[in-house]
Amino acid sequence: MVERLTIDHVGHLGDGVAFADGQSLYVPYTLGGETVEVAPVPGHHPDRRRLLQVERASPERITPFCQHFGTCGGCAIQHWETERYRAWKRQLVVETLAQAKIACEVHPLIDAHGLGRRRITLHARMGTHDVLKVGFSAANSHDIVPVDRCPILDPGLSGALDAAWAIAEPLKPTGKPLDIQFTATDSGLDVDVRGSGPLPSRLITTLSRVAEQHRLARLTRHGELVLMRTPPTIAIGAAQVTLPPGSFLQATVAGEEALAALVSEHCRRANHIADLFCGVGPFALRLATKSRIAAFDSDAGAVAALQKAATSTSGLKPVKAETRDLFRRPLMPQELRDFDTVVFDPPRQGAQAQVTQLAASKIPVAVAVSCNVATFVRDARILIDAGYQIEGVTPVDQFRHTPHVELVARFKR
Repeated sequence: MVERLTIDHVGHLGDGVAFADGQSLYVPYTLGGETVEVAPVPGHHPDRRRLLQVERASPERITPFCQHFGTCGGCAIQHWETERYRAWKRQLVVETLAQAKIACEVHPLIDAHGLGRRRITLHARMGTHDVLKVGFSAANSHDIVPVDRCPILDPGLSGALDAAWAIAEPLKPTGKPLDIQFTATDSGLDVDVRGSGPLPSRLITTLSRVAEQHRLARLTRHGELVLMRTPPTIAIGAAQVTLPPGSFLQATVAGEEALAALVSEHCRRANHIADLFCGVGPFALRLATKSRIAAFDSDAGAVAALQKAATSTSGLKPVKAETRDLFRRPLMPQELRDFDTVVFDPPRQGAQAQVTQLAASKIPVAVAVSCNVATFVRDARILIDAGYQIEGVTPVDQFRHTPHVELVARFKR
């Protein structure tokens, strides 16, 4: 059944929102003011619609730059002119704070796309007639969209698509779906293959040859080494960090630098900092040029990489890194008493357990980094109710073309 709708505005997930018969309907790839023809999406929530045709386009509509846009599920927004898109993304933060009754200044959005994404996961699946597909997940589907290029990637990922095909082909006999994670490092591509299960020695040998042929810095399978031609390293401040297999990094180099610059500015008077959810040290290794650091994370590999980098870098203040699950064992107020500043950058689920303990402490300054505005406002409310004042929020856009937005905020009491 074909419906004709007028889009009212772009919602928080990047879909156009229309109102019909007292309910909200969501139409991807549409803009406010547009008149569109849509159809229901079988098997999906009844409020979802599929765009068939734009009858009357918004003057803000532009031509997407990628041939796979609308099929590939990676980007939600390439069809909106830049300034309106940027205003919308900042407004996501403004509205979420307002809904939580948190009053503070929201600074201009920082564009941190830079040269593009330095981390991707490509999927390899068997399609119909036993045809191998290697690419990204389709929009709202488990199907795979084979791609030959992706224009939002850092140049350091050039060769990743060819390497993914070369890795997936010899693993076809396993019949298992593969997830192949690529990270662009200063010494080449770091690749971790997941989903294959145990492999016979002949296939390990074949993968080693693929790694050599494609000049991969390192190839691992579920974190276990297949071949390392050279250690995969990145620069963080003055330090050189050798990445553990499959390690988390900020999506873009520019994104990491923008977030770190904001954190450093907010910590400029700190003497002793606790860096919570520290990862491989994007903040700790920079902050250590001026402050003593105690860093904590549940990822033992990341903590070891951070400690090794700090120990081997001259000119840094003391850095002590410790493996600790801050969700199950948050730092308690008595453990926080020696610090004058806390930095926390949790995963998308936020840091509720840790923030509750932070709120009960006497820490004068807390700096929050978040990739999820909803969990940020939940955690911020805990701090504010305990007497902290929020001094402003800066949104950072390293996930350009998506509804995801990062932010940094400073709390003081």
